[in-house]
Amino acid sequence: MARVIDFNSDLGESFGAYKLGDDEAILAAVTSANIACGYHAGDPAVMRRTLALCKERSVAPGAHPGYPDLLGFGRRAMAVSPDDVYNYVLYQLGALNGLAVAAGMRLQHVKPHGALYNQAEIDMRLAEAIAAAVKTFDPELILLVPANSAMAAAGRTAGLRVAAEVFADRAYTPEGRLVDRRLPGALITDPQEAAARVVEMVERGTVTAVDGSKLTIAADSVCVHGDSPTAVSFAVAVRQALSERGIAIRPLREWLR
Repeated sequence: MARVIDFNSDLGESFGAYKLGDDEAILAAVTSANIACGYHAGDPAVMRRTLALCKERSVAPGAHPGYPDLLGFGRRAMAVSPDDVYNYVLYQLGALNGLAVAAGMRLQHVKPHGALYNQAEIDMRLAEAIAAAVKTFDPELILLVPANSAMAAAGRTAGLRVAAEVFADRAYTPEGRLVDRRLPGALITDPQEAAARVVEMVERGTVTAVDGSKLTIAADSVCVHGDSPTAVSFAVAVRQALSERGIAIRPLREWLR
């Protein structure tokens, strides 16, 4: 059986009069969309339009909840309690799901955003709060997170389906975490390099860290960040590379068990 992979992007991150990313072009390449829920980005109109575009292109929609930090785009670490995180995630799921139901759609997954994602990757208390919120809201939702993270462990313990995510446009530390965006070499800037790295991660389960070491990595879904100026070219290059290798590209809900 051919290898199957999901291809996702963080979308719906415009806000009011401010446009971020080319969602329509990226949606032509991906199979799943992580839609901002109004805390770090997005607003009701943007959320509704992004859902409509997903429906039009048969892309599976998911929630992308983050910290309440529009000014910092949700990428600033916050000192919050697990109870706060539970409430933040539950609230954002309700907001996006209300619009999805009105459009005749069902959410596929949940992927935390930015600093919330990074902190909960290693903080089990925050990870458990995220998993609890998802399970309370809809235990059929898939939790999209790094394979060996606290979030993955918390999701499995909660009885959720967990999908392992890797990144096409980000570098990895020797410990298997994303390199801090503020550090040199954190971003992969060449679409062809990104595509080659993705193929390696999907086919071999390995990736080269910033220090040159080889890491073992699990991949159910590949992410390209939608807010990058090169996001469209990255999405096209990655999709083409995967297709050329005979790797089937399908949304998680169609094959993840």
